[in-house]
Amino acid sequence: MTGSAKRVGRELLLTIAACGADVAVHYRSSADAAEETAARAREYGVEATTVQGDITDPDDVDVMFDSAEAALGTVDILVNNVGNFDARHWEDIEWSAWCDTVESTFYGTVLCARRALDGMRDAGWGRIVNIGFADCDRRHAHPVNFPYFVGKTGVLLFTRMLAGDTQDDGITVNAVSPFAVENTVSDVSAYPRGRAASFADVAAPILFFLGEDAGYISGQNVAVDGGRLAEL
Repeated sequence: MTGSAKRVGRELLLTIAACGADVAVHYRSSADAAEETAARAREYGVEATTVQGDITDPDDVDVMFDSAEAALGTVDILVNNVGNFDARHWEDIEWSAWCDTVESTFYGTVLCARRALDGMRDAGWGRIVNIGFADCDRRHAHPVNFPYFVGKTGVLLFTRMLAGDTQDDGITVNAVSPFAVENTVSDVSAYPRGRAASFADVAAPILFFLGEDAGYISGQNVAVDGGRLAEL
């Protein structure tokens, strides 16, 4: 799972490990946190390793997957979680920060999926789950954090495109799109059900998509938002 050393990514990875999957904890700069997360995953009796790299760099992505495969074998499950968040108004975001957000959110998803497909196609089985954002399925206007929403909208379109391209390969590609998760610093009192999504709320559809029961479901997006989009 990309971006799984800390925060939401860590909790989702640990949930997957608790179900018996060997896991690779990806990080770019949080080495200590990644090692701690891997140690916690091993408590579930699974193999866990850490992989470091910039997911916007194709060479780094190759090294990451080579490292994961050397430690764990073929990567047959990929969860693309990375997405930089910049809450400033779009006109106030420097061009370098804009590019970093779009590249990490969208291009990183594409690069990791492309690399993972090599082994998945050879094995005739694979599961890819991309983490989106709930509002992006409706393409609402967002004057703040604009590049993040642009990137996540691209992730959802890529999910559907890749699902069609892999339909005969034993691979499924789906998306799970939370609105706000329990570690948010926002006031959640006005959110649906009076709270943000729990980590368990977000993990539930991911685990479903990763399982055998979802083998005929691909190209779908599940919004984990408590019904918020139904109100818009």
